[in-house]
Amino acid sequence: MTPELLALLQTPEGMAALAVAAEVGDGEPLAAASALRARGFGAELAAAALTQASLRRRAAVKFGPDATRMFFTRHGLEQATRAVVADRRAARLAASGARTLADLGCGLGSDALAAARLGIQVYAVEADPDTAALAAANARAAGLADLITVTCADATSVEVERFDAVFADPARRQAGRGRVFDPKSYSPPWDFVAGLAARVPRTVLKLAPGIDHALLPPGAEGEWVSVGGDLVEAAFWCGPLARAQRRATLVGLGELTGSGRERAPVGPVGAWFYDPDPAVVRSHLIAEFAATVGGHLADPDIAYVYTDDPVDTPFARRLAVTDVLPFSLKRLRALLRDRGVGTLEIRKRGSALVPDQLRKDLRLAGPNAAGLVLTKVDGAPAALLTAHS
Repeated sequence: MTPELLALLQTPEGMAALAVAAEVGDGEPLAAASALRARGFGAELAAAALTQASLRRRAAVKFGPDATRMFFTRHGLEQATRAVVADRRAARLAASGARTLADLGCGLGSDALAAARLGIQVYAVEADPDTAALAAANARAAGLADLITVTCADATSVEVERFDAVFADPARRQAGRGRVFDPKSYSPPWDFVAGLAARVPRTVLKLAPGIDHALLPPGAEGEWVSVGGDLVEAAFWCGPLARAQRRATLVGLGELTGSGRERAPVGPVGAWFYDPDPAVVRSHLIAEFAATVGGHLADPDIAYVYTDDPVDTPFARRLAVTDVLPFSLKRLRALLRDRGVGTLEIRKRGSALVPDQLRKDLRLAGPNAAGLVLTKVDGAPAALLTAHS
């Protein structure tokens, strides 16, 4: 979105176009565009309003009702922190005593808004001028412009020592290359990001969930966060912000902490199977989770947990195991045929098999549903049938 269009959308005419777009935007695109033009809005404004209306509907998943007055780009929305995650982070920063915050790589401003709502004065920096303009517009729309200053600048130029705390969300995408997995290719670069904690003790870094644990600064806390079963981010909490070595946070459900270095006991497949939340797996807290249900692994390298008795837990999905067999396509096909299984939910860990291809090879037919777990038991490929949930 150009600065000119963004400015136009914030005028009375633009806000009127946005209101109409919200009413008609669910319909067929050409009809929606015609409806706006029929009410006197120019083609460019109509298109921009309809785009924002569409993005606002999508953004409701991340931002709730606040999305109806915010401004987005597709890329910015994909990268934006979910409001529930930003709110938790802001509360933790506020509880630490932070009253001023440098937000490096603020994007559309989700974390800046959350911090400002708790009275923290935010200096938000964004390298892309169009994105910086959107962040400033979102601050105004939320009535928080007096607490949020947005500047278009290189994050490395900020004198971070002037602030109580630093939040950094380095860009992990590059134009024409898509997602970047090597931290050395982040923007700003990893060396700068990793060095922030030495300059400002209260430093928190938002990172990709697949970040290497070895990159965690000494004494820092590594947190992996999931929302509704989706792993959304990792966060490194440094200095006085660290409260554990590793943390798995299931927003709205609970938190699990530990060293991330414990090993769970190993035993036979039990009557109950647990597939831990991805935040538990990525935080390396499988042993800590297993202890909460009195469970064990069936293979020391596979993060599935088993118990003989059912235990309720927010940290994993639990299924009843009906059959355990060494993996054999022929034997598995015969068993599913005998059970009349035509619908099969497949989970896998430690198996190279492709679920869609396996379904074809199994020639499923019948009225019944079941679950299949492709895994290893004591180092050997195994198939577990589970009751359909």
